[in-house]
Amino acid sequence: MDPTTELIVRDFELIAPKEEWTEEEFFDFLADHIAFLIEHKLEYLLSLMYRLDVNEAKVHQALSPFAPEPANIGLARLVLERQQQRVATKQYYKQVQPEDLDEDLAL
Repeated sequence: MDPTTELIVRDFELIAPKEEWTEEEFFDFLADHIAFLIEHKLEYLLSLMYRLDVNEAKVHQALSPFAPEPANIGLARLVLERQQQRVATKQYYKQVQPEDLDEDLAL
């Protein structure tokens, strides 16, 4: 699994039915799961959006009846974008451990 998919699977506590996904397959899987959460666990979903630091204004836009696409699709898109940003940030700021660093001091 790519790092973005791994983060989403972990954060949403998903049991992925497949190890390897196409981007479209995973997006559909995530959108279906978000649709379930909207229907049955909206408070949990909103809490998760906050914890994942998804822009609150964009979440409200996605949940609006005037949104250009269904709420589950819009939210899945926002989650995917945010997690891709997180992966990129982690890669950019990834710390390289000096070779002579004492093992007890390593992060």
